[in-house]
Amino acid sequence: MVYVHVPFCRSFCTYCDFYSEIACREKDAQATKDWLRSLLSEISSRRTEIEATSDTNTLYIGGGTPSVLPLDVLRRIVEALGQKQYDEFTVEVNPEDIIEKGPEYLAGLRDLGVDRISVGVQSLDDGILRWMGRRHDAERARNALRMLRDAGFESISADVIFGINGLSLRMLEGTVEELVGMGIQHLSAYQLSIEEGSALAGMIEDGRYTEASDEECRAQYELICDILRVRGFRHYEISNWALPGREAVHNSAYWKRLPYVGLGPGAHSLSIVDGVQRRSWNSQQLSGWTSESETLSLEEIREERLMLGLRTAEGIDGKRIEEKDFFIADSIIRDLI
Repeated sequence: MVYVHVPFCRSFCTYCDFYSEIACREKDAQATKDWLRSLLSEISSRRTEIEATSDTNTLYIGGGTPSVLPLDVLRRIVEALGQKQYDEFTVEVNPEDIIEKGPEYLAGLRDLGVDRISVGVQSLDDGILRWMGRRHDAERARNALRMLRDAGFESISADVIFGINGLSLRMLEGTVEELVGMGIQHLSAYQLSIEEGSALAGMIEDGRYTEASDEECRAQYELICDILRVRGFRHYEISNWALPGREAVHNSAYWKRLPYVGLGPGAHSLSIVDGVQRRSWNSQQLSGWTSESETLSLEEIREERLMLGLRTAEGIDGKRIEEKDFFIADSIIRDLI
């Protein structure tokens, strides 16, 4: 189970605080080369660790915006990893990149073995998209989804953001209904959060934006739940819905706390060796990043299992709630029950 972080974007979105750099155009080609060189070096140095996670045979290339990368760069990454075929191979894309690069690019992704696409749609309302600072408009997003479908991708996920002040229930309903009608098999919906260092945090600080109320956020979330339930989607994790059999294999492994290797700047990893669990993370720099790690205590492991389990439809086995493995503190368990 491998995650590769691509730290490049054409522009920054209003709400985003993920590590990324505006360094992917032709004049910044050297930055891409430096990043790729460091990434390939990390893959080589962590070969044993990568092979040890092969029980969950997935690859997820995220960002940032992986679709800004040329196909030859993606090909070098896939070849360096050495896996001939994955049970699931996901790449995150921006609709604008799909439109600009065309069917040949999509055919190239398929040739690389990509079988799942995650599209950052976020909304199909042009006003909301402009406010977010997205590069695409609604029509370009629609066209990109049609191109993905025509290219033969049978597993397409769309991201949507809710909890926005100014986003009406009618606008949100239109976005979700249209995405489902266009044949997506998976939808991820995230409530807008205020992340320190983001442009949005600055807008709130100087009074240019007021957060949506809890009541508005709840109503928007419940609307998404209602629409997707009627449409046959399974609400398998708090922010994710899928048609039966289209659940994200890679992300589901995170929630089950299976070992994974995160490659690239800012990426995190989880290793479990002889019962010892360690989390590591890479520094946030375009090349020559370093890694730090920590050994998780039994209490931290218990807390993560409880927190992640409660995010999923599977939940936590009620018979184990009283067992030591899930026991954190009397007060917490009693409150939850």
